[in-house]
This record gives sequence, structure tokens and C-alpha cells, in this order.
Amino acid sequence: MEYAFITFRSVTFGQRGEKLLKGGGIRCVLQRTPRWMEEQGCGYALRLPGADAARAVQLLRANQVPMRKIYVQRGDGELEEAAL
Repeated sequence: MEYAFITFRSVTFGQRGEKLLKGGGIRCVLQRTPRWMEEQGCGYALRLPGADAARAVQLLRANQVPMRKIYVQRGDGELEEAAL
């Protein structure tokens, strides 16, 4: 399965996003953001199926949950930043 990661600047925004996405039927897991994803070093990310990424971003925007970046898994398994 391919995954997407949506990053947040705080655990509070990550938790808000997790609750919202799970309520909308999108499986996700809140985790610390790997250092290479965030230049500021600390943050949180939701890991979710890549196929749900667009719908997740729409839900987060519609409910004004601030996001930082999104990363999607390419066919070779590597992650790359995608436009929000």
C-alpha cells in the first residue's frame, strides 16, 4: 500500500486532523514527523493511504485545520513533497 504524510506544526493540529479524518472514514495514524520532512525539526504527521490524500486535504481545509506539507509515495517507494 502506498502512503501519504500530511505534516502539522503541533500535536494539537495533528490530533484535530486525526479526529476529523477518522470521523470522515479515512484511516490515519498520528506520528512524530521524521526530521528530514521538516526543516524546523519538530512536528507531527498523519500517515494515511495515498488514495485518500486528496479527500483528506479537502476535509482539513474545509474545517480550517492548518497543515504544513504533504508527502506522497512514488511508485519506487520514495516520498516526495506534493502541492497542497
